[in-house]
Amino acid sequence: VTGAFSYTGKYITELLLSTGERIQTLTGHPHRNPFEKRIIVFPYNFDNLDKLKKTLEGVNTLYNTYWIHFSYHKSSIDKAVENTKKLVLAAKEAGVKRIVHISVSNPRETSPLPYFRGKARAEEFIINSKLSYAIIRPTIIFGLESIPINNIAYFLRKFPLFAVFGSGKYLIRPIFVGDVAEIAVKLGHREENIIVDIAGPEVFTYDQLVHLIVEKVNSRAKIIHLPPEITLFIGKILGYILKDVTINRNEMRGLVEAKRRKNRNKIYFRIEAVLFSLD
Repeated sequence: VTGAFSYTGKYITELLLSTGERIQTLTGHPHRNPFEKRIIVFPYNFDNLDKLKKTLEGVNTLYNTYWIHFSYHKSSIDKAVENTKKLVLAAKEAGVKRIVHISVSNPRETSPLPYFRGKARAEEFIINSKLSYAIIRPTIIFGLESIPINNIAYFLRKFPLFAVFGSGKYLIRPIFVGDVAEIAVKLGHREENIIVDIAGPEVFTYDQLVHLIVEKVNSRAKIIHLPPEITLFIGKILGYILKDVTINRNEMRGLVEAKRRKNRNKIYFRIEAVLFSLD
């Protein structure tokens, strides 16, 4: 499992351990191990293909959650694509039988957004690798460790105002991280090549989601609507103060344009339907 100490990878790891599987992880944080001696830990070794290949020897199924959200400092989406290619090549040479890859809903190589464009390139490489594969395309994933949801909750608790960019009427259909992990593990035990789009059962506007979080965290913040550029400018100032990235232009465009990217040729299943069809 790549990224077993992070977000989706952690839930996949916990589920696999509960079924008695022997697990090892590739991670960029080898000393951050909540599982202690229950799993074997290796660094990614993207710069040394031989070492990367060696760490994958004996692995039956590779659950890949490796990615980055946006280009930042020395990290970039292009670098993430290249590292994914190295990972897949090393897996193939090491004799890995199957890869379960966490992608994103509606990836397109023609997308104006680097995140979706990069995911499409990674998918294409996996499909052409001749490895047995399952590609999972979730909508926005939520859970206790969800960065977007937690960021919203943080600002609602700490500030008297919360700015929603644009109308707030753009749609979000979040899916629980535990459900993503369950589908990933089920698909890991299958043999056929499959690409599956998954989404949770509830659809919210961004406005509705913010107000739901307001209710849950007992926030008294006033919700205001501002043009996206102004909201982005404010976010950059807060990010500078907090020494973190609060929101970036591509994430904002990804939310606002989600409805435009809808592909009529794809079916978005209720989570229960996906799990039922995999039994």
